[in-house]
Amino acid sequence: MDLSFSEEQDMLREMVRGVCSSYAPLDTVRAMEDDPIGFPPELWKQLGELDLIGLTLPTEYGGSGMSLLDATVVYEEFGRSLAPSPHFVSAVMSGGALLRAGSEYQKNTWLPKIASGEEIFTVAWIEPERGFGPRGVALNARADGDRFVLDGVKWHVPFAEAATRLLVLARTVDGIDLFVVDRRAPSLHLDQQHTIASDTQYQVTFDGVGAERVGDAGTGWETWHETMLDGIILQAGLASGGAAYALEITVQYAKDRQQFDKPLGAFQAISHYLADASTAVKGGAILVHEAAWARANDRAVERLAPMAKLFNATTFRDVTAMAQQVFGGVGFTLDYDVQLYFRRAKQLQISWWDDRYLEELIADATL
Repeated sequence: MDLSFSEEQDMLREMVRGVCSSYAPLDTVRAMEDDPIGFPPELWKQLGELDLIGLTLPTEYGGSGMSLLDATVVYEEFGRSLAPSPHFVSAVMSGGALLRAGSEYQKNTWLPKIASGEEIFTVAWIEPERGFGPRGVALNARADGDRFVLDGVKWHVPFAEAATRLLVLARTVDGIDLFVVDRRAPSLHLDQQHTIASDTQYQVTFDGVGAERVGDAGTGWETWHETMLDGIILQAGLASGGAAYALEITVQYAKDRQQFDKPLGAFQAISHYLADASTAVKGGAILVHEAAWARANDRAVERLAPMAKLFNATTFRDVTAMAQQVFGGVGFTLDYDVQLYFRRAKQLQISWWDDRYLEELIADATL
């Protein structure tokens, strides 16, 4: 059993790490907190020039045609750096849904622009006081000639101010469908929401907004679920990369910080914390790599993908919580980087299918 990455994948990892270091260092991450746009345009431009935006989109639509395992390598580096970008909502989720269900006209119109970064899509999915499953979609879409009109509210829409289009889940007489909406529509209203991660999210209100349906009537949730299986594997990669880096800086602090004339890491209680964390981080990395490999090779991931996201998001949260204890009081101050990872770990754990929904999916696949 060969668990090593190829030379090309190692080169891809080094390239993305260099891009993130140059265009999204942690100082930039801090500057982007609660920013209305939420990401540095220089980073987005560089990702486009390196053909990394359309990483998993087919070459006939301007993408790079890489596998989900390749994309996981990229997302582990995004997680290490906390690089803020709309890559996930635009290229992975919106692009993936359009690729699965869009008409040839829609795919030819939107996918090349998504792959180049010319168009930025975001997804409007979660609704106030509702869950992650299909019953959580209640926003109304009513037919109006050849188009549809949307009425309702969505919460936690990432990068909505910077987006040019929204991919919206809404309910019709046929069930749940996906719709493309022009973000500049006059009857669409944005209000920024503030989160524990200080990332950029919006409440979006639809007041008679015109929309174009994607896919056949009533197939929206099936398309969304399949696309989410890709998405949660990459979210697991984010968590894996973030947890690995948080552990690295915590280990270094335990070596450097002296207490009673010896480093913190020399104390058995601290060293055991770090040993447990190292075991969990390594185990999580193997799980996400297995899930990504299975998806890239057309194997079943109905259980692996939720397991990867559940385990890695929990590990990210637990490792950063442990790191706060090792750093002590200073770990909570804005001057230290560990608090950035601590806050984002919790946000990731409760986003893009939370623990309870993931556990239900795993139980269904198991039973």
